[in-house]
This record gives sequence, structure tokens and C-alpha cells, in this order.
Amino acid sequence: MSAFFEAVGNVAFAAQILRVATPILLAALGATIASQAGCLNMGLEGIMLFAALTGVYVSSMTQNASWGAWAGLLAALAVGALLGALLAYLVLHLKTDATLAGVAINVIGSNATVFLMYVWTGSPGTSASQKSYVLPTVSIPVIRDIPVVGTVFSGQNVVTYMAFALVAALAFFLYRTPLGLRIRGVGLNPGAADSVGINVVGVKYLAYVLSGVLAAMGGAFMSMGYVSWFARDMTAGRGFIALAAQAMGRSTPVGSMLSSIFFGFTMALSNSMQSLSIPFELIEAMPYACTILALSAYAYQQTRKKKQSSGG
Repeated sequence: MSAFFEAVGNVAFAAQILRVATPILLAALGATIASQAGCLNMGLEGIMLFAALTGVYVSSMTQNASWGAWAGLLAALAVGALLGALLAYLVLHLKTDATLAGVAINVIGSNATVFLMYVWTGSPGTSASQKSYVLPTVSIPVIRDIPVVGTVFSGQNVVTYMAFALVAALAFFLYRTPLGLRIRGVGLNPGAADSVGINVVGVKYLAYVLSGVLAAMGGAFMSMGYVSWFARDMTAGRGFIALAAQAMGRSTPVGSMLSSIFFGFTMALSNSMQSLSIPFELIEAMPYACTILALSAYAYQQTRKKKQSSGG
């Protein structure tokens, strides 16, 4: 038991929670903005995988240590935007079921990235043989010198800071700007929005594209923030966990952030427990088991509220 508390009862563990929560948070924000427009982006996992591979590939091709990682990030975001637009086209124009369209992107992403990586590197496992670059970490003046606080909040990857800044930015965008209000209006009542001249299809396209960009940033962080290479299915279900975080957060930026931190805690706990004498399979299953339990508790709470509101 003492080994367990030594593994999780330290400042480094708290810093790890923020790092592990970053890709989940970004994808959850993508799911949030899609949900606010009345859309469902089930393709988060596939978008993250495509973005992760694209970022590493473009970064490697630049052979430039100063801006190669940034070029990879921009390329990953562009791929996320394209996949978001593709998903919107499938759902809004071809009338494909949103769930099936998203699942298709996930399946294609899982397999196509392996094929493309094999064509590029000759290896179906990882791209470690090709030199790539990582996005920089940021040491925050003043904060870095504060005991405990500096260890947790300074020295994180730049994308981690961007992710948490995007929570505030997205909240302001959705609740304080005309375009954000249009997005929410379309999600609440598309017929009423259309009656006052809002381009419902255009707004949903925008929501899907922004959703793809945010998910792509999370995918790029996986391959250029965690490490400097792409590995087969390296997102490991984070896109699906992000959907759970968005649902638990009631499709709000702050709620999604809090849920993502919770899931980041479970993943960080899983990582820290690998040094203990606990079966590896049990440790690996822990984040996903916590996801199921959290969603079950959330669904139970929502059911009780509906019964109480209906007088049942």
C-alpha cells in the first residue's frame, strides 16, 4: 500500500494528470462544439489517428528542428478540418447516419494509417525509424519558481496550455459571440434558426470542421507531444473516452474539461501502477472500466432527474 501512495502521492503525478488529459480534452471540446450544433462526431478516434500520423510525417519531411514540429501541427489541423468537412458532407448531403459515418472514419483511420506508415517507413508498427520533432515545452516565469505549483503547472507541453486556454476561448465563443449563438440556436431548434435566416447546413458544416480541428490537435499531441513518432492505434480509444467526457460534461466546455481531467486521472493512475505487482491486464483495463462506471453513474443520475421532473 505504501508503494501505491508513493506512486500517486507526489507532485509529478499531478503534472502527469494534466499531460494525460490533454488529448482527451481537445477531442472532448471537438465533440462539444459538434453537439452544440446538434451534430454527432463519432469519428474522433479516426481523425486523431490521421492527424497524429500526418503531424509526424510532415515534421519529418521538413528536416528543420526550429519549425518542423509547428509545420507538422498545422498539417495535422488541416487534415482534421478536411475530415470534419468529409463527415459533414456524408451526414448533411448524402444523409448518411452520423454514427455509421463516424464509425467508418474510425475503422479507415485505424487501418489506413498503418498502411500509410508502412509505405513511408517500411514498418507496420511505429515510425520511430524516421526522425521527427516534438512540440516545445514551456517554462513559465515566476510560476516555475513556486514550490509544488511550479512543478505541476510549469514545464508542460505548449499544446497542454493551448488546450486549457481553448476551454475559455470556446466558452466565450459559444456564449458571447453572434456566431456561437447561431451554433447553439441551430442545435436547439434548427427549424426556428432557419426561419430567421440562419444557414443551418452551413453552421453545421462549420461545427464539424471545428470539431475535426480540435480532435486533430489532440491527435498531433499524441505523436509530437508525448513522443516523436507514430505508433499503430496509438490513440488507444481516447476519441471514445472524449465522447464520454463530452456527455458527462453536458456538452459544455468547462464540464468537458472537468470530465477530461477525471479520465486523465484514471489514465495517470494506470500508468503509475505499472510499477506495482498488479496484473498488467487489470491496469490496462482501469481507464476504460472507470469510463463505463462514470457513464453508468451519469446515466442513472439523468434518469432520476427525468423521473423527478415528470413526477414519476
